[in-house]
Amino acid sequence: MNSPFLYTDFSMKKAAIGIIFSEDCTQVLLVKRRDVPVWVLPGGGIDEGETAEHAACREVFEETAITVRLVRKIGTYLPINQLAQETHLFECTPVTTISHPLAAQEETLGAAFFPISQLPTALFFLHKEWIDDALHHYPEPIIRKMTSITWWKLFQTALRHPLIIARYLLSRLGLPINSKSDYDLE
Repeated sequence: MNSPFLYTDFSMKKAAIGIIFSEDCTQVLLVKRRDVPVWVLPGGGIDEGETAEHAACREVFEETAITVRLVRKIGTYLPINQLAQETHLFECTPVTTISHPLAAQEETLGAAFFPISQLPTALFFLHKEWIDDALHHYPEPIIRKMTSITWWKLFQTALRHPLIIARYLLSRLGLPINSKSDYDLE
């Protein structure tokens, strides 16, 4: 599969992710993170007292400037170690018109729709798995352990992409490199 970049949050805060497909479900909206320039589904941490549903809508707006409503809950993903956090995945639909091209936001270098058959190489591999789960249309939200997020995978990624891992670790230490450059890993 695509490049195996790891995105973790050692604070163990729960997360909410929103996935937006094109009307014909042939494209998916991804954002390029500013702190670690990889493509991901829009989402982030759930604030204290906030529901996962509200967090997903808020995070999508913060990272894309698109107001959305939830269509369905796709699933809950549970960590097996401290490299990941409980994550709630929702399919969303825009309630506002999407302008093209999508502008960068405070946390993102940009956002774009990608054909599902041609996702960027610098895509966080777990998000590809989640896109596949969303396209499967299970009758009920799934609950699954994130068995692909392992210490071995982190080690392999560090060997293959030391600059990305260093940049990620700096961001987790509160020293993000939030360049407004067009640094592109595609």
